[in-house]
Amino acid sequence: MQALLVLYLSNYLFLPEHIGHVAGIDALRAGIERITGPRTPQQFASVVFGLYAGCVYLTPLFGGLLADRWLGRTKTVAIGASLMALGHFLMAFEVSFLPALACLLVGVGCFKGNISAQVGDLYQPKDKRRASAFQIFLLAVQFAVIFAPIVCGTLGEKVAWHWGFGAAGVGMLFGLLVYLSGRRWLPPETPSVRMPEHSQDASNGTARLSGAEKARMALLIGLIPVLMLSIVGNQQFTNAYPLWSQKYMDLVLFGWQMPVTWLQALDAVFAFGTMVASIGFWRWWARHRTEPDELTKMALGTLLAAVGPALLVIASGYIEHTHEKISLIWTLGYTVFNDLGFANVLPVGLALYSRTAPKRFEGLMIGVYYLHLFLGNTFVGWLAGLLDEMPSAEFWGLHVVLVAAAGGLLLVVRLLFGKLLASEAQALEN
Repeated sequence: MQALLVLYLSNYLFLPEHIGHVAGIDALRAGIERITGPRTPQQFASVVFGLYAGCVYLTPLFGGLLADRWLGRTKTVAIGASLMALGHFLMAFEVSFLPALACLLVGVGCFKGNISAQVGDLYQPKDKRRASAFQIFLLAVQFAVIFAPIVCGTLGEKVAWHWGFGAAGVGMLFGLLVYLSGRRWLPPETPSVRMPEHSQDASNGTARLSGAEKARMALLIGLIPVLMLSIVGNQQFTNAYPLWSQKYMDLVLFGWQMPVTWLQALDAVFAFGTMVASIGFWRWWARHRTEPDELTKMALGTLLAAVGPALLVIASGYIEHTHEKISLIWTLGYTVFNDLGFANVLPVGLALYSRTAPKRFEGLMIGVYYLHLFLGNTFVGWLAGLLDEMPSAEFWGLHVVLVAAAGGLLLVVRLLFGKLLASEAQALEN
């Protein structure tokens, strides 16, 4: 659905002849333009998409707290999946666009962080397989993303926009059935997570956070702005990149105009392959050498991801020089480097936050981790508005600088605070 959304807004819903059908859109536009100034339909679409894609990663903070303190993970995930399905179906109607986004945001808040926390709960804190487990978890997500843009994107672009969104709702309901049928293989619910005041920890006086736990939590929160910069190149793939590709890329294959959303499926194919390669590489490395910690992997991945937008700088120079559209080869180059970096940033970051967070606050801290994606996507929405105002080479060059700077900062944090983040695992081993 996300692959389809920015195109739907730019090419249809936010055009003057349709935007008036959306209930409440005038108030939203007035509020946004009070901050950003007047926006063209494309710029307004990018800002709205950025806000939505950002809030997708803000609401897990509250969903994690809801599960940790009251409902437990399973009930919260089931509620979230149901709300997401409802949101997809509401997207099939222009008038209910904003209520649809609200259902999706609340639903993903209940779903996203808690499903990840259940993966982390499968492993003891000192088990180094945790990082690989999150990579495998996201590998399954990437496998689905190969097919989802083909189904939803083709229906949306070639048949009708609303068919694409309806298909997403059907897929979400199927996913909920799969989750509930497989629930018995996930870790059992822990009452102490939901009711810490009655837990054994509370009764034996260890419910208070230690000084080391407080310091680790402060550092994890302090990392959020750096992580925000690390993902701007990756997150632009669903915002400015499809709009840029629609204008500058030759998408005709054997006389047939390929849907722009298929670029998301192409990206997912490479993301699947690069995730497998990354898992295999680190397992091979661990057999022959000491495996680096999470921060080192994330820093290397971020620097590698900076090569992706750097290739688009070169492509933009070619477009300016020849005034011709570029081939799909440039997308392949962008996605390979971007996805290799992604494979060593997002899942490894999940493993880091899952491992170092105090057990009774794990769901909450997973939500904190997703804050960098909230800030990053919101920032990306603003950056995408510069696409029509800056030369393409400068636009993508700005992304190179931001991502590379984040990689350098992660290395600095590793040098200064690496022992602090490793201290819990070392204590357990001792």
